[in-house]
Amino acid sequence: MSTATADNLSQKHCKPCEGGVPALTLEQVKTLLKDVPQWTLTENDKRLRREWRVKDFMAGIEFFGSVAKIAEAEDHHPDLHLAGYRNVAIELWTHAVGGLTENDFILAAKIDKLPVELKK
Repeated sequence: MSTATADNLSQKHCKPCEGGVPALTLEQVKTLLKDVPQWTLTENDKRLRREWRVKDFMAGIEFFGSVAKIAEAEDHHPDLHLAGYRNVAIELWTHAVGGLTENDFILAAKIDKLPVELKK
């Protein structure tokens, strides 16, 4: 796997994954994580997570709408969380392999480019 930058990742497209391929190694994950620095690994190192505090409930819903359009176009669907009416979180992992693949980093880089109305 070659190293990529966030811009390179955001230009790529997710590849279909129905399982049968290994998840990335922790070393590979840590290399790719450098290109999406606002994302963190969850405790078990099998998911990417990013959190935002948005302006209000509707800003969160509108942001999720934008995320949904990209996720559907890439056929790679994250878990979306909205709590306390303005605390937004997204978790990414490749369900079919039970861990992370390059697809997760591609989608993270694309999400990072979306506008989001943050709380001031």
